[in-house]
Amino acid sequence: MEWTQFIILVLAMVGMFFWSRTEARADCRHFNTETTALRREMVDIIRSMEQESKDFHGRLCAIEERRVKLKS
Repeated sequence: MEWTQFIILVLAMVGMFFWSRTEARADCRHFNTETTALRREMVDIIRSMEQESKDFHGRLCAIEERRVKLKS
């Protein structure tokens, strides 16, 4: 009877170990997917900010050209 309980205890602990490892791997994959999506979103935001700054610079240059033409 003692060996049966010991074997059941060891099997239960091994099962819990593998279950825990599987859940940890699933969480890791989930967070990697989420991180990748957030990284893509951040890159899109940065690109849109760069585009907006280029557009703003172009508008400033156009205003400056008009101002210089009016002075001359």
